[in-house]
Amino acid sequence: MPFRFPLATVLRVRESVQRQEERALQKILLEMARLTHQIDRLTAEIAEAFNAEQRAMQRPIPASQVQMLVWTKQAAVEKRTALDRNRQTLGQQRDRQLKIYHAAYRNCETLSNLHDSQRDKYEQEKTRAHQKRIDDIFAARRQRG
Repeated sequence: MPFRFPLATVLRVRESVQRQEERALQKILLEMARLTHQIDRLTAEIAEAFNAEQRAMQRPIPASQVQMLVWTKQAAVEKRTALDRNRQTLGQQRDRQLKIYHAAYRNCETLSNLHDSQRDKYEQEKTRAHQKRIDDIFAARRQRG
């Protein structure tokens, strides 16, 4: 008789939930990495805009051009600030999702450990029964011979 785990369906459901929560966590982490990359790019853009503004102040140029440089830098700073807020929000979502994932992992691990221990017990009983049959056969042959 093969091993049957009475909670196999529950284990499969919990494994599925764990995978789903892990995917949700990975999605958040991917979005955070994307935002970090954008923030880094904007930081470099702001530094370049600042340098361009400083160079522009060294030579005579129209005020409208200087104003354009200031607006460009200001827009990049505002966008970076908004992205920083989004990243902080994602960080909070990541922390919540991490707790959810860990709970799903623990639930799955508990059932998995139960499954493993019951399977080990089944295998031991099967081995004992097999050894008993062999011993009985050996004892029967000994009595005949």
